[in-house]
Amino acid sequence: MHTPKSFDADSRGGSKVLTPAFWTRLTGRKNGRTGSTAAGRADAGAASPLATMPRGKAARARAFQDLRSVRRARLEQTTTGGSSQRIPPEVLQKVQRLEIQMKHLVNDVFSGEYHSVFKGRGMEFAEVREYMPGDDIRTIDWNVTARLNLPFVKKYVEERELTVVLAVDLSASGLFGSGSQMKRDLAVEVCSILAFAAIKNNDKVGCALFTDDVELFIPPRKGRQHVLRVIRELLYFKPAGSGTNMTAALQMLGRVLKRKSVLFVVSDFLDANFEAPLSVLARRHDVIPIVVTDAREEDIRDVGLVDLVDAETGEAVTVDTSSPAAIERFARRARRVKAWRERIFKKQAIDAIEIRTDTPYVVPLMQFFRRRARRH
Repeated sequence: MHTPKSFDADSRGGSKVLTPAFWTRLTGRKNGRTGSTAAGRADAGAASPLATMPRGKAARARAFQDLRSVRRARLEQTTTGGSSQRIPPEVLQKVQRLEIQMKHLVNDVFSGEYHSVFKGRGMEFAEVREYMPGDDIRTIDWNVTARLNLPFVKKYVEERELTVVLAVDLSASGLFGSGSQMKRDLAVEVCSILAFAAIKNNDKVGCALFTDDVELFIPPRKGRQHVLRVIRELLYFKPAGSGTNMTAALQMLGRVLKRKSVLFVVSDFLDANFEAPLSVLARRHDVIPIVVTDAREEDIRDVGLVDLVDAETGEAVTVDTSSPAAIERFARRARRVKAWRERIFKKQAIDAIEIRTDTPYVVPLMQFFRRRARRH
């Protein structure tokens, strides 16, 4: 079974990215079995930090604080791929700015729409109470009624908890933007607002980052700290690959997501042969593609001779943008790719959102929410 290069595992100390080498060093296990090397035996016999704890409440508190600092440093080290480099302060500041901006949008714009569109899985039993005139007799709990010799009814509440997963394409084609914003930056902002809207409704949020392979998977969890961790990875994660393999990403998500989830696939969808795994995934989950585009990918301007380079393959070509025939060929190919993509989504009855780097993303998101609300 395919395993992502980094896999986030839950622990009491917080979420950690456990690479195979880190897991071996931490536990002394290899392939699920205890290592039998001399170094492993020596480590096993060494005194643990807890065994050398000083006495006294204040001293122990300081020691635990030191341990937590060390664990945080190790977490940042493993998050950056084993490098000793810490998360740059400007990245943490950007995470904080995004949190403030997105919380404002969620509270003022998206909260009600998200709640009305993404409902829970159904109704769950909450409690029983004494029957009152006007109650539906079908809700009477006959077992409790017989025991207490008084009529009692069952009370239900909507089961709101959902699992939201953000599958984000980090291929090199996202490092393009003809204006003030690149496609990847736009994807991060949209993922941030969706993540904050989810935790406001007490939903779980997970994340999968992929290129030509699934490079990082963060299992769904609740809470503000977890969402900030997801945003930090979106901003700071350095992918090893540059291509796009949506088939591998969709198949991997189909294996690891055991319960029905709301799956946002954020990509420019400049890939082929993803129709079959998308269809399989859409049968079980609520799949919502978010197509990130740029105006110059659909309409190129007359600027003379231009060298165009494919960011994923490195293939280069020189285009004479002063030639009307060349511009028309470029536009025709862009229209054909867009029509092919929309045909796939329509065939699978999938609602897609298209966002562009040169227009505010609030408008297409609101249109999507209202469209879904009318349908449901």
